[in-house]
Parts: sequence; structure tokens; C-alpha cells
Amino acid sequence: MKYSALCYALFLILFDVFLVESGADEGEKDGVYIVYMGAATANGSSKNEHAQLLSSVLKRRKNALVHSYEHGISGFTARLSAAEAQSIAKNPGVVSVFPDPVYRLHTTRSWDFLKYGTDVKIDLSPNSDSNLSSRGYDVIIGILDTGIWPESKSFSDKDMDPIPSSWKGTCVEARDFNSSNCNRKIIGARSYNGPDDDDDGLVNTPRDMNGHGTHVASTAAGIKVPGASYHGLASGTAKGGSLGSRIAVYRICTPNGCAGSSILAAFSDAIKDGVDILSLSLGSPASRISDFKEDPIAIGAFHAVENGITVVCSAGNDGPSEKTVSNGAPWILTVAATTIDRRFESNVVFDKNKVIKGEAINFANIGKSPVHPLIYAKSAKKAGADERDARNCYPDSMDGKKIKGKIVICDNDEDINSYYKMNEVRSLEGIGAVLVSDKTNGDASDFDDFPMTVIRLKDAVEILAYLNSTKNPVATILPTTVVSQYKPAPAIAYFSSRGPSSISRNILKAKPPDIAAPGSNILAAWTAYDGEVTDEASQINNMKAPITTELGAIATAYDYGAGEISTNGALQPGLVYETTAIDYLNFLCYHGYSISTIKVISKDVPAGFACPKGSEVNMISNINYPSIAVFNLTGKHSRNITRTLTNVAGDGTTTYSLTIEAPIGLTVTVRPTSLQFTKNGQRLSYHIIFTPTVSPLQKDMFGSITWTTKKFNVRTPFVTSSR
Repeated sequence: MKYSALCYALFLILFDVFLVESGADEGEKDGVYIVYMGAATANGSSKNEHAQLLSSVLKRRKNALVHSYEHGISGFTARLSAAEAQSIAKNPGVVSVFPDPVYRLHTTRSWDFLKYGTDVKIDLSPNSDSNLSSRGYDVIIGILDTGIWPESKSFSDKDMDPIPSSWKGTCVEARDFNSSNCNRKIIGARSYNGPDDDDDGLVNTPRDMNGHGTHVASTAAGIKVPGASYHGLASGTAKGGSLGSRIAVYRICTPNGCAGSSILAAFSDAIKDGVDILSLSLGSPASRISDFKEDPIAIGAFHAVENGITVVCSAGNDGPSEKTVSNGAPWILTVAATTIDRRFESNVVFDKNKVIKGEAINFANIGKSPVHPLIYAKSAKKAGADERDARNCYPDSMDGKKIKGKIVICDNDEDINSYYKMNEVRSLEGIGAVLVSDKTNGDASDFDDFPMTVIRLKDAVEILAYLNSTKNPVATILPTTVVSQYKPAPAIAYFSSRGPSSISRNILKAKPPDIAAPGSNILAAWTAYDGEVTDEASQINNMKAPITTELGAIATAYDYGAGEISTNGALQPGLVYETTAIDYLNFLCYHGYSISTIKVISKDVPAGFACPKGSEVNMISNINYPSIAVFNLTGKHSRNITRTLTNVAGDGTTTYSLTIEAPIGLTVTVRPTSLQFTKNGQRLSYHIIFTPTVSPLQKDMFGSITWTTKKFNVRTPFVTSSR
């Protein structure tokens, strides 16, 4: 597998999308199906079986084919009857047949914050953005998203070197996209319509009509753009994480969503094109997570990694509940979202100039003095309406006569889009709105020219008490101001999905996200269209205290994985945990796949490879990841785990000492207690014994193992559970 520290350039961009429909329901009806046939080979049985199956389908239906996958991935997507799908699934060369899922998007200081905002002990040398960018000149980042707006200043190729010779891709043309829209920054662009998009008259183009893909691409690899701001807010220089990297665009999402068949087609092309890193800010919700062999992202990522490509995905936006993390396959680098040290404040002033801090973006100016009548939406309930609906400002639940000319306080019991509430208050001629919610903490909503802000539940107590004790309550909402160097930061974004995973246990990688990075209130380019793994992460915020969630609780590995990414430390990790192809093959064994299925899935199964004797899920704990998860730890029986570290700090003798942070109720023993490396590339293993001193463990327990020199701290988080 090819590793590059520049894969961390993608950590800011992680927004999520959600699975909303499928072309067929569990194989019970006709529709669009993905036929997955494992790894593509240049010749041999895989290619022949692919051709034969595809030929038999096309003989029955000439327009059946949607996509054919031949690069890295073998298979196709076709319109099939339920009976055809079931018949094809019985073919020995077929790994799985499943309905084509459709995903939908959720929807300037970030890199400087990562560089200086946390307690990083390793210095970047040389320490300049120009040197950082030059290291990325030959790195090609593939963005699977909504396309790109190439005219953005973020994508200028001024002073860039020629396109790397390793690039084999293309720049497709469309009605609104020319080959000249590509340059030495945007070196390639492709687009994929979903099975129903052509019928709906949607143009197949790489041009971004949504904005999300442009935002993602510029955040990852946009050049410096001085004077950037959001309508005057947060002004400064916008820049991507890897200024010199090249961008390859794969537009997989349309207004109809992001089809799984398009995702696989993009993976297949990206493997052929020669990208180094792939970024996907999409994934299934916790309620619809599929097994790896029926998940287009997991399938595509496996074959990308098998071909030397690092794949980085968002953890999801289903937080803060546990067991909501998506993209949990161990070959994917999964990233949670955190806040940065910048807040968009829009405060509420009430009574005699008392102030409650609010968070939102609005450009309205209704005055600084509290002179506007204030009302709780519950008190404006319409006759016959439900009280819960009214206090949540649902449509057709409030009396317009009571709302007109007032600032309205709205609850947010359910996760209903705040813009619906805004539009309802505005349609009833309310002068402004205050939303009471903890669900958007750290993620400022944009209400444009309407006076609206969001306050926390604990702060709402004071303003509601004032409202209930005053005959004529009054308030005002101030326009947004920017607070820089906000503390504490980072914090885990409220919406960020949490571990553990419901699919794969006993590997911390696939349970919480691997690592966390800014993913809230990130300013970057938008469209002009109106309509090898290391543990270089911090667990400390800019107040030298433990990172917390947005509600103030101390975050755990279920929230942030290993912690907040350190861009400096990632270039000088000292030691790394190398996860090999054999680790992934063993994982499939432990997960329950047969050796015959594994040999179809992977092109790199060594001769003589066999699943380890007695393979079962608890053996997943021994995969060589920079984190450890031990489940089913019951009674007072011990569990032995092994990890192997590789020295990348250079030649010369270096000795690492051991520090163990273990919770009460668990004994953690490590042997040996020191590691001495004498040359670069040397590998040394250590063994960990986890022994509970109470049974059962009362809760999931977290701790860490850290190997330390004067220069390096290599920390391995762990979690143990009786579950």
C-alpha cells in the first residue's frame, strides 16, 4: 500500500451523505442491481466469467447495462429482474448481487489551527507553507463528490509544474464543461449519471451545481486565495491542506443522489487513472449499514487500497449517539469532525441588556437594544394544533396574529431542519427567531438576512424564566460577529458519528473513527451557481485540557478515534504500524468469509494462503492497527494481543520507553517494557495482556499504551468491553 502524509490534507472536508433508497428491496423486486465479482485481473477466469455473465444479460435485454467495472474491480451494474439477480448470485465467480443503493449529501483558518492550535511536540522542518506545498506536487487527490467549479481562484495552476507522468486520466467534455477547464491543478474530470438521471434529463457533466464538491476539493488542495471571506466574515487567506497537490474530479452525485453504481465506476476509473489518494465525504447512515461485500464504498476502497491508493472517508453525521459510525472497513481511513477555534456568534440581548451567546450566521440588523416583543412559540399555539408542534415552530401550528412583529423562541425536540422553522416564523411576519438546541453546537447555520440564532438548552432556562416573569418581555438579536482563537477547541462536533460500529468489532479502527479533524464551519471555495497509518494525533485542546464533546463531556476514542490530527507530527512519526495485505485477508477470514470467496475478492492472495485455524471475530483484535479493541472480555480471563512497530526515524540506536494508562478494573501488562531500534525500517513486536480485575466490566474501558523518546510520542489507544 502506498502511504503519504499528504492524505491528511483531506481531513477537513468530511461531510456525510445518507442512504435513502435503493433500486430494489432486498432482491425481492425488479430493479438495478450491482453484480460484484471481486478483483479484476488482466486475464484469467475472472475476466472470462465477467464477459460471459455480461453477455448473457445483454442477450436478454439490450439496454440492461448501466456500468461495467474492469479496472481493479470486476463486475457490472444492470437492470435485472429479481429472478435474474438470484440466478446470477449463484454463479461461483460472483461474490454478491445487491440492489444499487442511492446516497444523498448532507450538507480559512483550519490548517493554521491544526498547525499551531494543539500541543504538538514535533516541529515541522523546514517550517513553511511553500515547502509543504512543494512536497505535494506529484500527489494526485481524487475527489468523489458533486463535481467542481473550475473557475474558482482556488484552482489556478499558476507556477505549477507539468502534470505528473503517472497520470493516465482524462478531462471529459460536456455541454457546460470543456477540456480547457482542466489545467495543471485540476488535471482530470469525469462524471457519472445514475441509472435514472438520463431519463430525468440531467446533464452528465463534471461541473458542480451543488457546491459541496468544490468546497471539498478546495479544502483539500486549493491554492492560497488572499482576501477570502464569507460576505465579510472570517476574512483572511483561504488555502487547502496540500497546496501543491493535483485534483482529479469524479462527479458521482446529482440532484437525484449518489448512486452506488456510479461510486464503483469512479473507483474503477480512479484506479486506472493513477490517483494517489481518494476522498469520499459520503456513507450510509447507522440504520442502513451493509456488510462489506454489499457496500459500494467498502468494495471500491478495498480494490483501491489493493492498488496502492489511500482512501479517506467521513465517519458520518449521525452523532452524537453511539454505534452510528459509517465507513468502518479497516482498509478505509475514517475521520470524525471537530470544531476549530473560530465561532460565528449572534447573541440575544434581553431584559435590561442581559446577553445570551448564540451561534449562527445572520446579516440582519434590528438594533442593539432589546425593544422587540418576545414570545415562546408554545404560547402562540393555533387552535386545534398540537402543543409539541407549536413550540417546535412546525408549519401550520402557530397563530400568525400572535407571532406578527415578535421574536419567537422555538424548541428543537426533533432534528427538523432549522430553515423550515425560520421560514414558518418569517411567513407569519415574525421579526426574528431564537432556536433552542444543542444539536448544532459548533456548526453555525446561515440564516442570511433573517434575524435568527441558536442558543444552548442550559442558556434557554434564563430567557424563558424572564419571559414567564415579565408582562412585556423584549429582546433583540445581534448580527453575527467572528470570535477568533475561541476556547476550548477543538471539540467533537455534535453531529459527528460515534463508535462502536455495528458491523466489525474487536478493531478500534472500525469502531469509532480512526482520527478527528476540523469538519465544522470550514470556509472554502463554492460554486458560482445560485441554485500507512501512524498515530500522530492530539487528545489535548488549546486550553491544555482533554478534548471534549460539544456538550462539554470529555471525549473518548468512540468520539475521536486516536485524537485530533497533527499535520506536523504526521511527517515525522518516528514509528508506524504497517498494516499489510495479509492483515486485510486475515480480517476477511475473521469476519466469516470463506477462503474461496477471499480468493475471488483479492488479486493478491499469496500461494498457499489459508485462513488461520479457528478464525473468529475476536481474532480481529490482532490485526496490526495503531489502536486496539478487545470485546467479549468476560470473567477474569486474559486476552493476549500483539502489535508490530516499524522504525521510520532513520538509522542509529533509539530506545523507546513505555507508559501505560489503564482504567481501574483492568490490568494491562506489556512485554517488553522498552524497544530498541538500531536501523531505519527495523520492525519490533510487543505483546499486551489485558486482564479484568472485575467481572463483568461495568462499562467500556478506555486507555492507552505510549512508546516515548525525547523526540517522539507514539500513542496507541485501546478499548475493552465485556459486550
